[in-house]
Amino acid sequence: MMGLALVPLFLWAEDDEPGVATQEILNKYVQATQVQQQVLRGITMKVNIVAELPRLQKKGTMIALRTISRVGRTTYEALGFEGDNTIKQQLIARYLAAETDASNHRAPPITPEFYKFKYKGLLEREGQQVHLFQLSPKKKAVGTFKGELWLDKQTCLPLRESGRLSRNPSLFIKTFDFVRRYEIRDGIAYPKQTLGTVVTRIWGKAEMNVDYSNYDKLPTDAAESTTVDDALAKNPR
Repeated sequence: MMGLALVPLFLWAEDDEPGVATQEILNKYVQATQVQQQVLRGITMKVNIVAELPRLQKKGTMIALRTISRVGRTTYEALGFEGDNTIKQQLIARYLAAETDASNHRAPPITPEFYKFKYKGLLEREGQQVHLFQLSPKKKAVGTFKGELWLDKQTCLPLRESGRLSRNPSLFIKTFDFVRRYEIRDGIAYPKQTLGTVVTRIWGKAEMNVDYSNYDKLPTDAAESTTVDDALAKNPR
């Protein structure tokens, strides 16, 4: 185990105190995710983004490289795009900007310090036994959401997060519902897929599918100054 100073485990308010077993699950979850945050720094991954405006019959696909630097800064570099330019500029660019903003402005982590956890039990979901929690943020902030968290029975690492963002990333968006799925490998929960359904103020419903693959270690602390606009400017049309 790497040398990592773990923050103290969170205490509960008297009116929201869980059972001992639930507290142990959450303590294990908090410790595991603290280690995970360190492991997932200094890496790159391939991102495949498919976005669609069903009402306008517009669709587009972007392939990008996502980098998380050793200090935790997230950047994207667009590698290719096919489809309608409205999808690229109005949907994908906004999504990447919101993702970058939430990551780099340190959206509150999903822990009992910032969320209320309500344990629903050990249940079977999608063929797996998971600890299921209902979540609601204690304070609405960029990146927080109200919804569900599924934890792996053995490791207490996240398998799935889903819900609706508490604060919309822009005035362009009315609501943003999402599902994030993770794949556990070697004791780490790697992002696998994000599905998003956005209700926009101009074009109605928009749908987005983001798949992650090809994880690799970053040889140098690169891409510190790259912005979303810079990355999109590199993308061939």
